[in-house]
Amino acid sequence: MSGSGYAAEATPALSKDEGEVMTVQATAAEELKQQPGVSIITAKDIEKTPPVNDLSDIIRKMPGVNLTGNSATGSRGNNRQIDIRGMGPENTLILIDGVPVTSRNSVRYSWRGERDTRGDSNWVPPEMVERIEVLRGPAAARYGSGAAGGVVNIITKRPTNDWHGSLSLYTNQPENDKEGATKRANFSLNGPLAGDALTMRLYGNLNKTDADAYDINTAQNGSYAAGREGVRNKDINALLSWKITPTQVVDFNYGYSRQGNIYAGDTQYSNGNVSPNGLVPSLYGSETNRLYRQTYGITHNGIWDWGQSKFGVYYEKTNNTRLQEGSTGRVEGMINSDAYNTSRLENYRTSGELNIPLDRWVDQTLTVGAEWNREQLDDPASMSATDAAGVTIGGVSGDPSARSSKNSAELSALYIEDNIEAVPGTVIIPGVRFDYHSKFGGNFSPSLNASQDLGKYFKLKAGIARVFKAPNLYQSSEGYLLSTRGNGCPVNIASGSCYLLGNDNLDPEVSINKEIGLQFSHNGYEAGVTYFRNDYKNKIVSGTDIIGYASNGYNILRWENGGKALVEGLEANLTVPVIREKLDWRTNATYMITSENKETGNPLSIIPEYTINTMLDWQVTGKLSTNLTWTMYGRQKPRDYAEIRNESGAMSDREVGAYSVAGIGANYELVKNLRLNAGISNLFDKQIYRENEGASTYNEPGRAYYAGVTMSF
Repeated sequence: MSGSGYAAEATPALSKDEGEVMTVQATAAEELKQQPGVSIITAKDIEKTPPVNDLSDIIRKMPGVNLTGNSATGSRGNNRQIDIRGMGPENTLILIDGVPVTSRNSVRYSWRGERDTRGDSNWVPPEMVERIEVLRGPAAARYGSGAAGGVVNIITKRPTNDWHGSLSLYTNQPENDKEGATKRANFSLNGPLAGDALTMRLYGNLNKTDADAYDINTAQNGSYAAGREGVRNKDINALLSWKITPTQVVDFNYGYSRQGNIYAGDTQYSNGNVSPNGLVPSLYGSETNRLYRQTYGITHNGIWDWGQSKFGVYYEKTNNTRLQEGSTGRVEGMINSDAYNTSRLENYRTSGELNIPLDRWVDQTLTVGAEWNREQLDDPASMSATDAAGVTIGGVSGDPSARSSKNSAELSALYIEDNIEAVPGTVIIPGVRFDYHSKFGGNFSPSLNASQDLGKYFKLKAGIARVFKAPNLYQSSEGYLLSTRGNGCPVNIASGSCYLLGNDNLDPEVSINKEIGLQFSHNGYEAGVTYFRNDYKNKIVSGTDIIGYASNGYNILRWENGGKALVEGLEANLTVPVIREKLDWRTNATYMITSENKETGNPLSIIPEYTINTMLDWQVTGKLSTNLTWTMYGRQKPRDYAEIRNESGAMSDREVGAYSVAGIGANYELVKNLRLNAGISNLFDKQIYRENEGASTYNEPGRAYYAGVTMSF
């Protein structure tokens, strides 16, 4: 797995009527993939170290990437998501084939900024991935809202011009019988329907990971905190590609996915004994929430005399069906009913982009693009979960029937970039993006990236960009009401209970992202080091200032823009061809210098002080390859500043000490169309058991054995 960018995609030659041939310089997007904060995971990488269930298993091995909860509180610790450069999962934008995925936005946003979700990295089975692009820092700015940490673009395999198909089976069996096992099966079929003019691709997937045992942590440390919950996946996806002419292609895409959890007993912070009539223990092993996701898309790609174009129209709908949850105090997020409710999130999106090569003054390719997106949410369960009937709260009725369950927003954008080769060896990429939010107004996001050759083997690369994130639909919904009887109030409020209201007068979160890196490449050897710094401000948090009092005397708070934060660190990569085309050694590392809220000193998310990923990849014969992987995580320190009243004087100082995880795997091509793979993960059986205290918020699974087979034609 590469720790840096990869060569720009081949650019087609365009034939003019006069017979001339004009070569198009790489677009700004392609050139940005050469920046130091970019990594590429290929289909071969995934074959060698297959993820157990979720693609985040392999994405986390890129520099700057960890898995965390939404905030530093650690609640929902085992439902960790992709966190890039310590900015938190909500600042990581997930794309599938370049289109944003927003299903996690259908999940209720809690008082402390958590969502009970696995994120959006598990909608494509690993075997169907062509490559994954991980963009960090300034390179991600072109993608707009939500990319302040970075972007993960999951690119699926394209249809082929002749018939091919595959069937893949995979299993992962933990040595500890208290940990959940995994079984996965998927198929693909692709080929021509009408010569080369009309091709198709179809894939389907069934995947199940069982939940950890209900008492997996109790047996080790007496903690009531639940282990990792399981998940069931069902996916079907179809793509028709119509080549109208050799230079005009239209893709039609449809996808349907269902993800259901397998409940492991998570109650967030509270002991399961406080659940009504012992409901929580009785639900173990059941599906307590399900996501149903449907997508439709039409994309046109064109090559013209003057350049290239891309235009698309997309629709995404997510139904989030789950058991009702508490929304107050210590039982916020705890299942309190055996009745299901459904929230519905719909996204309408259209986008267009032109890439125009110019030879005026210097060689350059101008990119001009536009986007429009409408997001609409209807969540009657969350909007009515807090019942304050008969109470007036800052002009808002506390009666659930009087509060609207619906909210929506539109976001439009224009952007311009230019890939300029000022002189040979010097590339400059200026850009500016303007977004207009229907509720929160306009936002400019300028960026500047540059690359300079330093002799034959070295390159200096740098970038700076302003990136933003618009408030989400829960934070801005007046009808979304949370409450606490006192202990959950901010620590600065000495007495009384609190209500938290939505706020439609927020500013977008803003981050100024900077990086500078030096890279070396020669004869198969590669090395690089990058310094990054994100100056973060306007982070939206649950408010600490009383804005009034409800008719029952409760303090009224609302979502508000918080203070400033700083995230900075170093990333490095090294590739050594020990034996050319036989044995490679690849390593990347991340060291976090600072990650803190400047007001409180608390980190934005709990991540390791450093992370080192290394891999030996040995091509033993033409049919057999083996690999040895090792990852070391530095210590993880908890928050040390009390944010709510019940934490005052009782903050845990429990750390997670440095630890390492090793693995070994092998791939063997038995015959031409039959490939086997097998291996052992966590070879030395290093296990961590969640306690929900301090930084001890997740389970690290122990030794497991995996095996897979792929049959193809």
